[in-house]
Amino acid sequence: MTDKLQTLIAGRWRDASGPAYETEYPHDGSVVARLHAATAADVDEAVQAAEKARREAPWAGLKRHERAGILHRIAGGIRARAEELAQLQRLDNGKPINETRALVASAAGTFQFFAAACETWEDQLTPARGDYLTMSVHEPLGVVGAITPWNSPIASEAQKLAPALAAGCAVVFKPAEITPRMAIELAKIAEEAGVPPGIVSVLPGKGSIVGDALVKHPLVKRIAFTGGTTVGLGIQRLAAEKLMPTSLELGGKSPTIVCADADLDHAVKGVLYGIFSSSGESCIAGSRAFVHASVYEEFKRRLLAGVAQLRVGDPASERTQMGPLVNQGHRASVERFVALGREEGGRVLAGGQRPEGAPFAKGSYYLPTVFEGLRNDARMCQEEIFGPVLALLPWEDEADLIAQANDSVFGLASGIWTGDYRRAWRIGSALQTGTVWVNTYKVFSVSTPFGGVKQSGTGREKGRLGILEYTAQKSFYWGMNEAPLPWAD
Repeated sequence: MTDKLQTLIAGRWRDASGPAYETEYPHDGSVVARLHAATAADVDEAVQAAEKARREAPWAGLKRHERAGILHRIAGGIRARAEELAQLQRLDNGKPINETRALVASAAGTFQFFAAACETWEDQLTPARGDYLTMSVHEPLGVVGAITPWNSPIASEAQKLAPALAAGCAVVFKPAEITPRMAIELAKIAEEAGVPPGIVSVLPGKGSIVGDALVKHPLVKRIAFTGGTTVGLGIQRLAAEKLMPTSLELGGKSPTIVCADADLDHAVKGVLYGIFSSSGESCIAGSRAFVHASVYEEFKRRLLAGVAQLRVGDPASERTQMGPLVNQGHRASVERFVALGREEGGRVLAGGQRPEGAPFAKGSYYLPTVFEGLRNDARMCQEEIFGPVLALLPWEDEADLIAQANDSVFGLASGIWTGDYRRAWRIGSALQTGTVWVNTYKVFSVSTPFGGVKQSGTGREKGRLGILEYTAQKSFYWGMNEAPLPWAD
């Protein structure tokens, strides 16, 4: 069954004004939705309406606890449709159903958290240094643009929409062209929860058209972007021309480090999860595994045994651990990287090809792949593959390990497996990444800020202070002096 989708633009549900296009289910290539792409004119209409709506009483006049009430209702609306949303996201990008259920639950939790943060958010009475009273307050920035990726749509969109609404902003969404469904569904839920018309718009389509117009629009005061580093750098250049703040969650080539004293059962399963869950289509995927030489062979043996047991298949199945890649084009990109790894002298220990058989014939499937024999400076160890490809790299000297782990343009996340808390702290403190996981991997809390360093991005999402990313700080000075200021005497 193919759905005909309309989208919410400037308070009206309608077709966008660009060309019609289709989205496909990565499992079998079947068409799951038809809709129209947005244009630069749609962007302007949505932004103008958002600017008008945010200034009007139904939104600007709300007290924080009233905005918090709306966020709570959005969380409830997501939970009421949880299974439906999980199934729709499965069709949107081919993630296994158990994973999409977790992402939907995460989105609901994000709105619940920022509802609480909104209601308890306090401005400051700052210490006076004269005959005056000083205050620091925060006001909504205005209209913000949110540009989201195809790999985890509903979670990424919640992490932008929830704090922006909590701050009192209006939001214009540009979801990934191939996965527009979750942003459209979130807009429906927000509307039903009481978000006034015009405050949220969704503009599917090409980044080169919709994204560019959104970033350049003079009324857009902030861009929150999750996606590739090349696009992020382009957004940053455009934003600089407007002196506009951004948060950019970009690419990664995350190192996971297995020490000699690691619990190998935990480490093996953690490394498997870190790289092969989501079929490796994750910015935080642990794609470089540095394993101490003394345990390298045993770790490799257990890892390959674990890879052989991974269940690749239909995303609708409860048993599936790895579904297809998002589309045929992306699979071809992963295949080019695997070929490059072979050319660079790497040995394929597992995978390195498409799965065989009728169940996989129409989908964009690729087997979990493990390389060894590569140097850390090989292109396959330096460039983001965004697929289920792991490089094993032995190490002996800790200083050399840290130098290799940090020898990357990226700095998003890292993992350490060790029984020594001192070693974990020492190595973790030396790693140039925004997140360090110790004896675990790829676990998240909405209460903990997330973001990267170097070319993995700027700014932070999540955390109680995530609301402030969508505000402008303003200082007040209240004169308490009885006599006039003496300067003019």
